[in-house]
Amino acid sequence: MNFLAHAVLAGDDSALIVGGVVGDWIKGPLPGALPADLARGVALHRAIDSHAETHPAFQRSRNRVSPARRRYAGILVDIYYDHLLARDWPQHPPLADTCEQIYRHIAARLSDLPDHARPAMILMANEDWLASYARLAGIADVLQRMSQRARQPNPLAGGEAEFIADAAGFAADFAAWYADTRVFAAEWRAGKF
Repeated sequence: MNFLAHAVLAGDDSALIVGGVVGDWIKGPLPGALPADLARGVALHRAIDSHAETHPAFQRSRNRVSPARRRYAGILVDIYYDHLLARDWPQHPPLADTCEQIYRHIAARLSDLPDHARPAMILMANEDWLASYARLAGIADVLQRMSQRARQPNPLAGGEAEFIADAAGFAADFAAWYADTRVFAAEWRAGKF
């Protein structure tokens, strides 16, 4: 769910960016029906997710989520981390320009994506999901929509309250996780894993 982080951690490679963003929609062994370059982007997405699950800062963030929402802590932390990345955008060009570039990369490869992933990728660009994460209202909207789309009743709606309750703690965790994960992703892209 942390689409912005996956796109940024993919570096400058268009296929890695697209594969990173669409990774949550791709299940099963790779390359599957994907072109090899996009499959490599999905593989990076999966490697980042695995790295996150074992990272101490990510674990601290999961533990900051209340018991009522703990089952969904991984999803919530992903959303919070994208919020923090967008809110405190550390890079140039500006966030809006970066998001537009990501959407252009995706649009150029839409025909290579599975049919079931295309509507979400189009909606992501049309509604500018990536930039919307900079605002608390943006993550509240995402969590509300996710809650409604889930098959089972869940406590995702209102989940931004968890972030607000310990924003400084989540921000400190994110800073540690992001610094380490940038190194991890760069090494992965360089073939060190």
